[in-house]
Amino acid sequence: MQTIHSIAELRAALKQERLQGRRIGFVPTMGNLHEGHLQLIDQAKSTSDIVVSSIFVNPLQFGAGEDLDSYPRTLKQDQEKLSSRGCDYLFAPTDAEVYPHGREAQTQVEVPVISDMYCGTTRPGHFRGVATVVCKLFGMVQPDVAIFGEKDFQQLMVIRRMTEDLSLPVEIQGAPIARNDKGLALSSRNGYLTPSELETAPLLNQTLQTAKTAIVSGNKAFNEIEEQSQATLEAAGFKRDYYKICRRSDLQPATDTDHQIIILAAAYIGAARLIDNLQIDL
Repeated sequence: MQTIHSIAELRAALKQERLQGRRIGFVPTMGNLHEGHLQLIDQAKSTSDIVVSSIFVNPLQFGAGEDLDSYPRTLKQDQEKLSSRGCDYLFAPTDAEVYPHGREAQTQVEVPVISDMYCGTTRPGHFRGVATVVCKLFGMVQPDVAIFGEKDFQQLMVIRRMTEDLSLPVEIQGAPIARNDKGLALSSRNGYLTPSELETAPLLNQTLQTAKTAIVSGNKAFNEIEEQSQATLEAAGFKRDYYKICRRSDLQPATDTDHQIIILAAAYIGAARLIDNLQIDL
């Protein structure tokens, strides 16, 4: 695996791959990689000839008081993990390489409506930062396909919409949520949890499973299911953020006539904000 830090060097290397007719798969990350990230690499390898991953802790998607400075940076370990899974190129640019005119002067990409709900309400400006950096990375890498985890389902929807609206020639693929043996969705922020919080954290997914059982059995009182789930989490020590039963196509609140549903959940426990979701086909 080659590690590249400049856009010019990256483009030169990938130009040679394209001249050989190779299909390029791309997995953008913020580093501190875990098995979930590596499964994205596996999926990219299964659909592409060449796999590129990026590591860039994007300051534009962090709000005031969030964990930008403390976000774990583990480049050496990440390089070893990527190499072991057969990644061909790691692009690890500096802040100045990505934002050469500074963050304040950077052209930004806004995906309206879908960015303003749920995580967008809690973290204003977050999805603008995500859409901006992903759009830039697509311009740098020019991949044929890009893989994103479904744990960040709203983010995946934002990126799909941005790619479609801007007519970008990139196929966007989602990848299933990777979990530990207790059902907790893998996340770099799980590292913030204490041992006791790690024991409690899988309850977030357990409430999703309970809610799914109720919905599949015919319970359409979605507001009551949401509130019961929130109460269960709060009783266990979680602080609520949101818990919504949505129509999967546009993330609007689900109605009793919808058949493709997703439950989106976010909650705080200790120093970590955890997110999870569960898709339901009725």
